[in-house]
This record gives sequence, structure tokens and C-alpha cells, in this order.
Amino acid sequence: MRVPVTSQPPATPAAPAAGAAQPLKPVSAAAAAPPPLCYEPTSVLDLRSPASDKHPEVAPLPGGGGGGGGGAGGDGDDGSAALQWDEHAMQTLDWDSIMRDLGLHDDSAPPFRANPHVCPADAFPPPPPPPPPHHHHHQQQQHHQQLEPPGHFLPHEFALSDGYSNPLDSCADSPAGWNGLGPDFFDELIQAAECFDSSELQLAQMILARLNQRLRSPAGKPVQRAAFYFKEAFQSLLLLQSGSNRPPARLSSWPDIVQTIRAYKAFSGNSPISMFTHFTAIQALLESFDGSTVFHVVDFDIGFGGQYASFMKEIADRADSCKLQPPIVRITAVVPEEFAIETKLIRDNLSQYAHELKLRVEVEFVLVRAFEMLSFKSINFIDRESLAVHLSPAILHRLGPASNVARFLVDIRRLNPSIVVFADTEPWADAAAPASFKRSFLGCFEHYATVFESVDVATGGGDWARKIEGYLLRPRITAAVEAAAKRAAPPSWREAFHGAGMRPVRLSQFADYQAEFLLGKVQVRGFHVARRQAELVLCWHDRALVATSAWKF
Repeated sequence: MRVPVTSQPPATPAAPAAGAAQPLKPVSAAAAAPPPLCYEPTSVLDLRSPASDKHPEVAPLPGGGGGGGGGAGGDGDDGSAALQWDEHAMQTLDWDSIMRDLGLHDDSAPPFRANPHVCPADAFPPPPPPPPPHHHHHQQQQHHQQLEPPGHFLPHEFALSDGYSNPLDSCADSPAGWNGLGPDFFDELIQAAECFDSSELQLAQMILARLNQRLRSPAGKPVQRAAFYFKEAFQSLLLLQSGSNRPPARLSSWPDIVQTIRAYKAFSGNSPISMFTHFTAIQALLESFDGSTVFHVVDFDIGFGGQYASFMKEIADRADSCKLQPPIVRITAVVPEEFAIETKLIRDNLSQYAHELKLRVEVEFVLVRAFEMLSFKSINFIDRESLAVHLSPAILHRLGPASNVARFLVDIRRLNPSIVVFADTEPWADAAAPASFKRSFLGCFEHYATVFESVDVATGGGDWARKIEGYLLRPRITAAVEAAAKRAAPPSWREAFHGAGMRPVRLSQFADYQAEFLLGKVQVRGFHVARRQAELVLCWHDRALVATSAWKF
């Protein structure tokens, strides 16, 4: 779906004031042995071997909870809310082998398109001084022309109509050619979605079975590969709707995690999508920091947690520059049940890095299942801590009906957070409340087909594009299709936020500069940053891919 965004030429930043956040940068300790390709590390996963068995001794925090790196089984108000998994499975994992397999101790890292003249020690330098006044307009024009190809913005919002026509037909000006899917493929997806809306599930299954004969594998152009994964997700949804039980969630195997992190590294090194998502959110969190002695982030979409390396480094640097005791940092991540091995990897890496920074950090994990039963009673809070909440569409999908989302936001309001940061990775979904599964499904399809196209251009296609699609994007597509089936035209998340008494807070000019800087590092023509009201939006030509916003009560 095309989103009305206003392009904004990059503002020339003023010199940051004392204590202001500097551009996020990876730790310099990794610069001693950079990979041959000068890949810019974007997280501690790229820089650190796993923590040793001896974790730093840190005094316990007031009100319970461990110090140092925290623990996956930290106690909350209710012991049943704590994350509990089979420790034997954890102890049998060879983390050194895992890290070697990730390419962190050899030269087997995936190819990256980062600027070859920039090595890790130089990544994310301080902003340059403002240029002389008579050069300012010329530089803005030049940068604007580089990042924003002309002729891609529409003057009005593109809305899906009841008489739905192929949205790909309106995208023929896109570089990769949106019409590669073929009208027959797309028409059959539309027909299957219409059958779902009319509860003709058997007919929908027959249509998808016929489509199976032509979409046998994720091959061809980006839009065809997206169609394959959407067909798969749709078939999985129909099995659930027909009464088939979903297999119980299984713990991720470490080979899968290795491949997923490799794909994530390739994604971060070639495309600005994940870096924009993480660093704009982290910048908003940093700007909300009010100088309290305990800073607590409740994160509903932590991923692999590498973004918190920059967060921790910035907090440690601020304290060092002001000759103050650094605050205690608490991170509570609400994670799915199958996320066990990932939590140990996150905890070990962040704990080790916090120890090197001489920063007191507690990392705790809470199961989504426990959170659904107990809400925020499943999380351990401390008196007089500064609280921030990081949300994404995934948790709103899990909550289900609009009434559940409203109660969730009321619970957040009671906590009185200093900031709520929303990383909207599905900007298509909030343009208009979808009245049918078909409209939501097709909007979701167009969004991910756009992401596939941008990844294909950014990586040059080939194996790494396929790995990014298979390991990172495929699970998101499955979750988004299932979420589309649950929604019966609820209020958009903006309406829900406003209804809960939240007001948007404009992200800083520094956040704008940092986002533009990230695009300059990746240097893939077609991406650009724009403003949509108070949101900061990453676009691929005329389509929004990610929108970050900050909210307060």
C-alpha cells in the first residue's frame, strides 16, 4: 500500500549539546581484528565470544532480580511467570562452536555491500561540523537526488477498494518490475482470500492446491518468491481453521539459530531495514532517559538483542563524560516459548559486554504465555526506576481483539512509562482498518513483496537473498497472515493509542540525521527516510517499510 509521506531533505545537524546522544557506534574493541571485508559490526553478536562461566559479581538490585546479566529464570512477583526451560539442554550446547559457525572467528562471514573504505573502528563517527552557509543548499540538493528517485511519490493515499484490482499493476515503475507475478497467480490468491471471507474453506484449499502446481518453490522474481511464501502461510492458516492442531512450539535448534543469525548479519550489512528499525527505537529510548539511577526497558520485540550494545555503550559514555556513577540498566524481554537458546545467547553476550563497560545490567526474560495470563504482574519492577516500553505489531497481534489491546494499553498507562516506542514493521496495516481478510492479506502481500524486492536489489540477489527470505521473512509472513485472519476491522493501532490517552512525540532532528547516516553507510539507491506526521519512516521508493514513533501519556 502506498503511504502518503513527505520527503524531508536531511537537516544539517548542529553540534550536539553536552550530554546529547552521539551517533550509535559499535564498540572499538573489535577493531583490533576486523574481518577482511571491513564489515561494520552492528551488535555484540558480531564482536563478542560467549561469556565465560564466571559472570561478574554484582550486588543484587533492590526489590529482587539479579545483577550483571540477570538470568533467564529471574523471579518476578509470581514464580510461575519466570522463564523456565530445561537447563540440561542449555548445558550441552557448545557455544564456542556456535560462535565459530557464525563466522565470528574465521573469514566465512557473508558478503556485504558496506562502504569498503569504512572499517569497524570508523563506523558511526560523530556528526561532521555544519558546512558553510553558501554550500548548504547545494549539499541538500545533491543528497536528496541520491536517495530519492523522482516520480515515485503519489499525491494521495492509495487505498484498497472493495472492487479490488491488482495492486501490482500500479507498480510498474518499480525497478524490479512488479508485474512478474502474472495475473493468473495473483487472481488465484485473491479468489482464495475471498473464499476465506465467505467461509468456503474447501474451495480456498482447492485454489491453493492448483496454485501449488505452478509455485513449487521460492524461485523467480522477488514477487514470485513472496507469492510462494504467502501461499504456504495461507495453506497453514487453512489447516488451523479446519480444526487441525498446530504442532507444539519446539525449541529452536542451534544450527537453525546459526543460519538465522548469518541471515540477520547479511540483512543488516546489505539492507538498512533492520538497522533503521533498531537504531531509531534505541535513539528514542536514549532521549527519554531522565537521569534516574535505574533505567528499565520492557521490550516486546528484542530480536537477538544486539541493538542494546549501542544503548549500553552510550549510557556508559555519558556517565563517564559527566564523571557520574552509571545507572543500572534493566532489560525485560517478553519472548515466545521456543526462544530458549536465543535467550542464553542474548544474556551471555550482553552480560559480557556490560562487564567490559563496567555497567550494571540485568537481563530477564518472560514467556509470552505467562504475560498473556498475568499481564505486567509477570514482570519485576523497582521503585523509582525510569521505565520505557518498546512495542511492535507482533504483541498486538498476540493480544487479539481490540478490547484486549485497550486493556493492555491501560495497563501500560498505570505503569507511567517515560516513553513508549512503537516500531511499526507493518505500516500497510494501519492505513485503513481492513474490513475483510482479503484486504488485509493483499496489503500484507504487497508490503512483503516490496521488502523482497528491496532485499533482492540490496544483496544483488542470489543465495543470501534467499536465506534472508527463508530464515527471517518467512516466519513474519506466517505470523502476519494468521493475524490477518483474526482481525475483524478493529481500530488501527493509532486509534488505540489515542484512545488510551497517548500522544505522539516527534523524534528529534538527531534521529533524522542518524537515519540518513545509516542509509549513507549502506548506499543502496531506492531507500530514503521521510516523515509521516510524528513518525520517522524508512521507504523503498514510494512505499513505507518501517515507521518508528514515540508516545507519551
